[in-house]
Amino acid sequence: MRNPTTTTLGYALFATRWLQAPLYFGLVAAQGVYVYKFFKELWTLIRMCVSGHATETYVMLAVLKLVDVVMIANLLIMVIVGGYETFVSRIGLQGHRDQPEWLSHVNSNVLKVKLATAIVGISSVHLLQMFVDVHHTSHHALLWGTVIHMAFIGSAAILAYMSGPMAAQADRGHADRSPAGRSADEHPQTGRVPAEQPEQLEAPKSEAPAATPALPRQPSPDADAEARIRAAGFPVRKLLEDFDQQHPRGFDRELLGRLGKADFVAARRNVVLVGPPGTGKTHLAIGLGVRACQAGHRVLFATAAEWAARLADARAAGRLDAELAALDEHPLLIVDEVGYTPFDAATAGLFFRLVAHRYERASLIVTSDRPPGRWDEVFGGASVPAMVDRLAHHAELVRLDGDSYRTRRATSAWAD
Repeated sequence: MRNPTTTTLGYALFATRWLQAPLYFGLVAAQGVYVYKFFKELWTLIRMCVSGHATETYVMLAVLKLVDVVMIANLLIMVIVGGYETFVSRIGLQGHRDQPEWLSHVNSNVLKVKLATAIVGISSVHLLQMFVDVHHTSHHALLWGTVIHMAFIGSAAILAYMSGPMAAQADRGHADRSPAGRSADEHPQTGRVPAEQPEQLEAPKSEAPAATPALPRQPSPDADAEARIRAAGFPVRKLLEDFDQQHPRGFDRELLGRLGKADFVAARRNVVLVGPPGTGKTHLAIGLGVRACQAGHRVLFATAAEWAARLADARAAGRLDAELAALDEHPLLIVDEVGYTPFDAATAGLFFRLVAHRYERASLIVTSDRPPGRWDEVFGGASVPAMVDRLAHHAELVRLDGDSYRTRRATSAWAD
């Protein structure tokens, strides 16, 4: 049970991050200064070239000076946007067509490495200016310029080397603290393992699969994607390529192929996987979540019971709105096993708040043993129709029909 005084004090300390906001706006003003300096240098270069007084060395030095200004401006924008996003507040650019690639997975370690790389680039330009104008540069200046440049390279290499283990340790710690990072077999409140957890077993591959539409190839793994996958809290790692497409009856393979591109996350659309127990809904949900991680999105996985416990704890602590806002950091949430445990009206209201908060803002993947039109059998209260309406408005419905993988495997074992 959290101490209210400690919680209030922590929130107050956390709110002091807004003191940094004026600093970043001050850097915006500095960016304006560099824009003025760039065009002043460009105008001087044009005027010298038109008048015929510009030598080849002068032009080269002037262009390098312009490149230097641009690189410093790039460094500034990286500090402004990345620093504000990391240390002050989320900017909420998910799905924006102009979102920088590096911003989708920025953190303090990534930011430090990118800044060090930018400084090395700026130092390289300065050193090149010295060598181009070597006749007017002393040997002492060349020596120290080279030494300083090598020091920048060495420090950037050390930062890059250290950032890998530091990021991995941070992601492991985040996964350990997250309620969704528990084992799929562990109850969120008691910590006990229930007798049965639907759809967590490996689906066997068909021995002789027929020709089916090929799924998009899995993207090449990278360190950032692996960190996002670890932090997502998947109970096990499942891939779309390992799913037995021959087992379910009436399965829309083309739809799965489209969803496998993970474009639905950027489009803020939802996916609802419906089918009897053991037909592979959890497998597909995890496989799509892995694809989303590889596409640069942060994902969080938990069962419906775990989400209910998490939201109920936030409501009891008086921070439900803050919890929902914090979940905006994850463009994709996965709610597994809706329907296996009935919920009362109060819990149904919590799920409505979650769905309504993310409506047209972020994506959800929901797995259930019954279609949304029958969720009144699962949730009590009058909020169910409104929740289903928002969830289904921008959603792809994937139906899986067939016998349970587990039943089939058990029957085969008994027959032997």
